[in-house]
Parts: sequence; C-alpha cells; structure tokens
Amino acid sequence: MGRCYDRQRVVAKKTRTPPPPRRPVQAPKRRETPHTRPTLDLRRRRQILYGVAAAGIAGLVAVVLAILIPGGASAKDVAKTLAAAGCTLKSMPPLPPTHPKDPSGYHADVPTLTTKVKWSTFPPSAGGHYPLWAIWGFYTQPVNPRQVVHNEEHGGVVIWWGPKVPKPTVDKLAAFYQSNPVAMFGTPIAGLGDKIALTAWTGQSSRYYHDNYYGIGHVAICSSYNEKAFKAFRDAYRGKGPEGIPMSADQPGTGPNG
Repeated sequence: MGRCYDRQRVVAKKTRTPPPPRRPVQAPKRRETPHTRPTLDLRRRRQILYGVAAAGIAGLVAVVLAILIPGGASAKDVAKTLAAAGCTLKSMPPLPPTHPKDPSGYHADVPTLTTKVKWSTFPPSAGGHYPLWAIWGFYTQPVNPRQVVHNEEHGGVVIWWGPKVPKPTVDKLAAFYQSNPVAMFGTPIAGLGDKIALTAWTGQSSRYYHDNYYGIGHVAICSSYNEKAFKAFRDAYRGKGPEGIPMSADQPGTGPNG
C-alpha cells in the first residue's frame, strides 16, 4: 500500500487507489456516481472533423504554445522557464472519445481499471479515463493512471516520477506538493525511468464536448526537480480543467465519496 504524505484517510468505493492518509477530513460534498455527458448533435461531425484535425496537429501545437494561458502567464514564458531548468514542455489535444454518442463521454472509453486506453502523451495529460477519480494526495506507490487522468479533468496538476528517481528527489517532490496541495497529485509511474513529469488538462468548460473540442493536455518532462520551473507549471495550469470544477473541490484526502 502507498503512503500518502498529507496524512488523511478517505476510502473511495470501487477504486484500487492506495489508501491515503489517516487523519479524518471534513470533505466537501461531491457527487458519488460517475457523471454523464449530454449527447450532442454536433458530435455527428466528429469523424469528419477529426480526420482533418489529425493532419493539422503539429500546427495546432505551435499555436497553443503561442497563445496566452487564461488568467496567467503566456505558454511561451512557461516553456522558457521550464527549458532553463532542463525540462521540455509539450501541449497536445487529447484523442477524442471513441464512443462519441455515448452520454458518458470519455468514461465510456475506460469502463474498468484494466481497460486498454490510448492517450496522446506520456504520462497521460488528457483523454479517456475511469468514471471515478483517485483520492487526492501524494503517493509512494503507483496509482492507476486511468483514474489520475480524471483528476486532471477536474483541474489537477499531477507530479509523476520514474522508478529510477532517487528518494531524496522524491522527498523534494513531496515537499513541493505539501507546500500547496490543493488540486495537486503525486504518483510514481512505470516507464518514466529517472525522469520527472508534470501534467495538466486545461480547457473552456463552455466549449467542452462541443464542436469536437476536448481541451488541451500539457506535459513537461524534467531531468531533475527545479522549484521555480515546477511553480511556473503549477501556477499556469492548475484549476483550469475542462469541466470547470473549482479548486476548492479538489482538497487533499477527498475523493468521489468524500
């Protein structure tokens, strides 16, 4: 079982997330059942428009990196700060839902915690995910990424690290998390080696699922921890998930049944 640094205990039904902390939390009221999406007539054009969009992804990424992040610094400035710290930043739209007419939206792509799912980035920064998100916290054992992507949809910034990252560095990541843990999440992940990654999913809630708009996923890959760079990423992208859920609902130790 993983140990969560914020020392609160909340158990979510039907999840396999390592148990978070042991201090009781007065959690905000949250829905206890997977949310659904309204079926939109506009989704009928998804197949045609997606084919066109796929050809222009490279151009779209370039545009994304040049526009202003809502309510914050420009993506170009964030990329510059990350680059100075030895990090690379990539922004990519998520793959569209594979079942566009299903009112469950992206949840229909991942009905179980073992369902095979494709994402546009690694670690995943947006796209298909399990209907129940993971309990917010910082974990020392891997949390299923199918759940963690759902935390991103809610506006969370996720800190990922590979199995070869040394413990002193993980301790620094934990301290960074603890310094401002709302809408933050930490978990190791296989396949990242000795690298650290930061991910977030941003988007306009008024456009989400309309005209094949699914927001943008952001992923920064770093060779080491750098406080200035990590703060720049966090402050630029946190709390801007495509569902428009407020950060106050993403308290550490809370989950679907919190």
